Amino acid sequence: MSIQTHLSMLIDLATIDDDFDEKEKYMVYMIGKANGLSKGDVDDLIENPHPLENIGSLSFDQKFEYLFNIIQLMKIDHEVFITEIHYCEDMAERLGFDRGVIGTLSKHIYADPSITGDRESLKKSAQKYLK
Repeated sequence: MSIQTHLSMLIDLATIDDDFDEKEKYMVYMIGKANGLSKGDVDDLIENPHPLENIGSLSFDQKFEYLFNIIQLMKIDHEVFITEIHYCEDMAERLGFDRGVIGTLSKHIYADPSITGDRESLKKSAQKYLK
């Protein structure tokens, strides 16, 4: 999955509640920057998100990273809406996981990006939900 598609999916989730919070934007910009995109590149994606690619063909590690990011983004503004949970569950299914992976992982993924759980343990948990 290209970084543009990855960010487009995060933007899609961030705007599902009609409120693209500053913390959500900050996270999107930081992920973009970490992957070599300029602020202008990310601004362009916010205005014109890329369509979703065939995400089912991603590696397990790529799928996990996406799940991790969407859960973190869902929680970053400290308001979790049912529409956001459903979006995450739908994306989990599109990635080849059972919907329950979102509930399991979200217990150990924090809103603050500086706090990270044991990723290897989370990966093992997520692997149990692969279809």
